[in-house]
Amino acid sequence: MILRRLLFAVSLLLLLPVAQAQAPSCAAPGSAPRRAAAAFPLTPTPAQSEVAQLSARFLTRYSYEALPLDNAMSERVFKAYFDALDGEKLFFTQADVDRFASLRDGLDSAIWTGDMSGPFAIFNLYEQRVAERVAYARSQLAKGFDFNREESFDLDRRHAPWAKDTAALDDLWRKRVKNDWLRLKLAGQKDAEIRKTLDKRYANYLEQARELDGEDAFSTFMNAYAMANDPHTNYLGPRASENFDISMKLSLEGIGAVLERRDEYTQIREIVPGGPASRSKLQVGDRIVGVGQGAGCPIEDVVGWRLDDVVALIRGKKDTVVRLEVLPADVGLDGKHEIITMVRKKVTIEEQAAKKKIIDIRDGDRTLKIGVIDLPTFYQDFEARRRGDPNYRSATRDVARLLGELKQDKVDGVIVDLRNNGGGSLAEATELSGLFIGKGPIVQVRDNRGRVEEEDSDNGRVWDGPLAVLVNRGSASASEIFAAAIQDYGRGLIIGENTYGKGTVQNLVDLDQVAQQPRGKLGELKMTIAEFFRVNGGSTQLKGVTPDVVFPQTINPKDFGESSYDNALPWSQIKPADYKPVANLKSLLPNLLMLHDARVAKSPAWQLMRDELAEARQLQAQTTVSLDFAVRDRERKAFEATQAAFKAREKTVDATARLVAPAAGAATAGTAADDGLQANERPLKNDLAREKARDVRRDTMLEEAAHILSDEVVMLKGDPRLAAIVLPPHAAPLK
Repeated sequence: MILRRLLFAVSLLLLLPVAQAQAPSCAAPGSAPRRAAAAFPLTPTPAQSEVAQLSARFLTRYSYEALPLDNAMSERVFKAYFDALDGEKLFFTQADVDRFASLRDGLDSAIWTGDMSGPFAIFNLYEQRVAERVAYARSQLAKGFDFNREESFDLDRRHAPWAKDTAALDDLWRKRVKNDWLRLKLAGQKDAEIRKTLDKRYANYLEQARELDGEDAFSTFMNAYAMANDPHTNYLGPRASENFDISMKLSLEGIGAVLERRDEYTQIREIVPGGPASRSKLQVGDRIVGVGQGAGCPIEDVVGWRLDDVVALIRGKKDTVVRLEVLPADVGLDGKHEIITMVRKKVTIEEQAAKKKIIDIRDGDRTLKIGVIDLPTFYQDFEARRRGDPNYRSATRDVARLLGELKQDKVDGVIVDLRNNGGGSLAEATELSGLFIGKGPIVQVRDNRGRVEEEDSDNGRVWDGPLAVLVNRGSASASEIFAAAIQDYGRGLIIGENTYGKGTVQNLVDLDQVAQQPRGKLGELKMTIAEFFRVNGGSTQLKGVTPDVVFPQTINPKDFGESSYDNALPWSQIKPADYKPVANLKSLLPNLLMLHDARVAKSPAWQLMRDELAEARQLQAQTTVSLDFAVRDRERKAFEATQAAFKAREKTVDATARLVAPAAGAATAGTAADDGLQANERPLKNDLAREKARDVRRDTMLEEAAHILSDEVVMLKGDPRLAAIVLPPHAAPLK
């Protein structure tokens, strides 16, 4: 997503809470309070009514399309809300939907007036239906199933009609439970063990549903309204807003641990290097049973709490003390608890920061060094930059530093890997482009009044050698701005898949500032306010960026990307900007494509990758499965044989494993056979081992991109006149 902060001229006094009372000394410093236990039926709050009205004013006046909130929009929101709650049509019947028929063309009035009673009534019925379905599912476990009967189960019901009545839902759920049972049976579990596993699974479904509260209900409805305007407009509640800020600045104040919910416990899934947790006795797999503030406050029992409530209690201002009561990973539920005391610090999320590595490519008697910069997101610490902090964190600063290090390593070319980079800051996309292009226009932005402004880079060029940008379907928004600018200026090769196709700009509107409320009460509205265009005048909307060297598709564009949304903006174009390409790669492309085609035609690794992708696409296309044991057993054995053949081929191709960037949204071939379990039903160490086995695989696409760039390097070294055309002015001679 693209982000530009919308600032309001308000007095500093309006940013402060009305009451200046101190929080209780034993509350988590600076953290959000625990959500109150949900009382049913759920009812809306006055603050939520205010958010609905404010959002309508902004969306109908200031968004890029500024669609009216009328009866037509009401029908879109009505459908979107039911889809958000029950997209697979497993809980509501047609009669349930018809029960709220008056809201089909009445939600517009409800939003304008802030009357959230109708959306909450739908949510309350959803909670009731979930409880009924879970009760029915658990009742089926005692009966068992006939697996010799020929029938099938629909894996994808997104486009199915609503069930006619409860009897039709019963049949759907009977098949659903039967399929769950069959998966475990095929994996070797006995009937008694299967009953225990599934009964616990369905009980957890119910528990999770009961934890949903009024904030969940309201956020679900408001996002149905927001996304009915366009796919990238969203409502962020107070906690979602906080998490969004963390993702942009790559830091938070806490202990540096990734937590997850397993059964009734909050468990340590990962420990962030360099954080307080990494310097403590805390271990992966430990279960947190209590949290206390400071040295003297009592420890509060958190068993059974929502994960976000536990996180809010552990986070807090740096240099404050938090105590965790922990059940160690290597002891049973009756084991001895330990108290671990930590001082909160600023924790950097380095996993999402830019990283570098070098790939060696053999060319006859010499080895070429290709530097790779992996950039997961276009991040920037907006708050630190506004404060004037000279050391604020940003993608551009980090990439500039990495480029300097790669130059010291004397690399022959650089690949910027933007696969699965979903975007981020517009300013970062612009400034980072300048590191390779130099000063000049990078992108054009058109607002809802039709006014066009240029976003220019003021950066001098840091790298002027051979360059490639690796993209896939998950490369979106800011990634597309960067890739398009590199392509339009002739600065480097674009390699990979056609990109996502998101060509719109979003602003964050702080509703607390607008309403003059204390921070964290109303949340934020992420609103589409503009569309961006390449300097050549074309939009990346819908079409994305087409690579110079096209790799095989890892996922069907109908399933993932801008074209998968039925309300996406159409493609358009404007006048080109006043820009001048800094180089021209066209004369290189025919030879590069010829060398690429010849190499991959003989490459066992490339053919293996293509075969795995074909298998993955076949699995994705399967929308129904048989519930006959013999049929499924044959299918499972065939799948296992295929995977075994893939693994055998992989061993013969190359025993060297490299980290792979998985295809966005794509199924992964070469994985273990289905064990019938969900992630939180396996021991954590088993779950982590499966993930590691899936992720640590040869990155065939990155290797081929390095070979393509190496081909360019060899061509340019052999032809100085060609190098003068392909490389920007003042580039150092290639030797």
